Amino acid sequence: MKASEQGRGSALWAGVLAMTVWAGAAALPAWAQDAADAFAPEAATETGRAAISELSAGAQAAKDAGTPVTGRDWMVSVANPYAAEAGAQVLAAGGTAADAMVAVQAVLGLVEPQSSGLGGGAFLVWHDGESGETTTLDGREKAPLAAGPTLFLDQDGAPLDFFEAVLGGRSVGVPGTPALMQDAHARWGQLDWAGLFSDAIRLAEEGFIVSPRLSALVAADATRLARDPMAQSYFLPGGLPLVEGQLLRNHEYAATLRAIAGQGARQVYVGKIAKAIVEKVQGAEGNPGRLSEIDMSLYEVIERPPVCVPYRGHEVCGMGPPSSGGLTVGQTLGILADFDLAAMGPESAEAWGLIGDASRLAFADRGRYMADSDFVPVPVKGLVEADYMAGRAALLRGDTALREVEPGEPEFDHALDWADDDAVERPSTSHISIVDSHGNALSMTTSIENAFGSRLMVAGFLLNNQLTDFSFRSHRDGVPVANRVEPGKRPRSSMAPTIVLKDGAPVLVVGSPGGSRIIGYVAKTIIAHIDWGMDVQQAVALPHLVNRFGTYDVERGSAAEALEAPLREMGFDVETPPLNSGLHAIARGADGLSGGADPRREGIAIGE
Repeated sequence: MKASEQGRGSALWAGVLAMTVWAGAAALPAWAQDAADAFAPEAATETGRAAISELSAGAQAAKDAGTPVTGRDWMVSVANPYAAEAGAQVLAAGGTAADAMVAVQAVLGLVEPQSSGLGGGAFLVWHDGESGETTTLDGREKAPLAAGPTLFLDQDGAPLDFFEAVLGGRSVGVPGTPALMQDAHARWGQLDWAGLFSDAIRLAEEGFIVSPRLSALVAADATRLARDPMAQSYFLPGGLPLVEGQLLRNHEYAATLRAIAGQGARQVYVGKIAKAIVEKVQGAEGNPGRLSEIDMSLYEVIERPPVCVPYRGHEVCGMGPPSSGGLTVGQTLGILADFDLAAMGPESAEAWGLIGDASRLAFADRGRYMADSDFVPVPVKGLVEADYMAGRAALLRGDTALREVEPGEPEFDHALDWADDDAVERPSTSHISIVDSHGNALSMTTSIENAFGSRLMVAGFLLNNQLTDFSFRSHRDGVPVANRVEPGKRPRSSMAPTIVLKDGAPVLVVGSPGGSRIIGYVAKTIIAHIDWGMDVQQAVALPHLVNRFGTYDVERGSAAEALEAPLREMGFDVETPPLNSGLHAIARGADGLSGGADPRREGIAIGE
């Protein structure tokens, strides 16, 4: 890779923060990486201007100007102004990041129901300000006990088409988000549980303003939403999609939140709400699911150790299996550790060539080895071991793109061999970054998978379709796939909530939606902040270049398109899709906290 490519397109990169926002909900894009990834449900839409007070208006003005929001004591960066304000009120009252997360998630499930909610799951990374320890909570959905390897196969043994599997009850796993909210609050919360739902209940009963994003996504998905009578009534009142600026109420959601606030999240897993969820799943017309009340009652959140990888004097800590996020972000950065990306700079095709091929190598390992480690052995330590990553990095010492990329052979204490997985994740997700006045930091990525999930609505919220994150095939040429469907198993995810530490203290809290591209979005933001010295708003706004499986995705309409030609000269196949991340990040430096929110979506950061 030639350093002479470094200067190409410098003039365009001077406007790196002048990000193009794409209006409207696009049709299925012909440029997609593969046929499955053509279904990008969270199509980019006009960024909302949903400022609801002077507080959020000021935050929006900073975002529009391309500057971070600053604060000394606390900071919250999330995907919607209503949710940001709910979290800010909790933090201003002395609440912890765990308290604020509960308030934020309750509001997000109302105002951006296509992305996350009580019917979905989440991964949470926590750094404790008092103990200095970092840990993670796994609130991922689980497959029903009646699920098996043929769940997503037709009567001839062939994999179902994606939406044949998604729409209806077959794709619904046991939700994890309510249990995760309760578990995190029990461990680290300080404020009264019931009071954390007051903003969400008020908004559900009195109404909230439909954002441009929600309106556009409903219009784009109207036919699928109309399959379920409850979803049709809510999202298509009178047969017409919700309109931007409309006041929308959700009294059933308010009733559900009142039950959770008064009696705990267990209300979702036993009793009337659980029964309604199971009846909706099992009774889904044309595509019933296998979820049972026993499955609901058995759900538990699992505390797991973080995956931490050293990078440039920092420690990058993320979520381990069943997420592939922490491992694949960690591998990408670990492979790049011996390359001087700082000297190359963000305009360098050489730098992006290295980043792209490092990501491809990490994704090859992801497809072979990563799945729910409670069901299959995953070589977690071997995949991020220094000598192993150095060996993978040695493959990048040429001047051109790697012709072929294969999984490596990490140190593995188990003899089983695995076939490569072809599961596809959809980019309908949300991310929450919070730092509180007690020194705690929280990074949580939360999802219902596809936009609007299974399109089944119950008790005021949508149910996930996370089971389609499993491989539809259980074997390839007689070799088992690690991420195959099994009873009680959690599907592999790419969600990558991350906390970066320096000398044991958090200096960057970051994460994003975006399906399997999440990994590239998060890695890019860390590189931009650490290697290229960008502030947190510049880092999240930096144009995307993502390479997972060989084709380099260069963000359409951005300054990064200047790198298309030099990347092609290196031997990369290049496409230019709109890459609709939703990065939310908080950095801590000598001057205090700074928050950034992705200009591609409607979120904001608020701090004090």
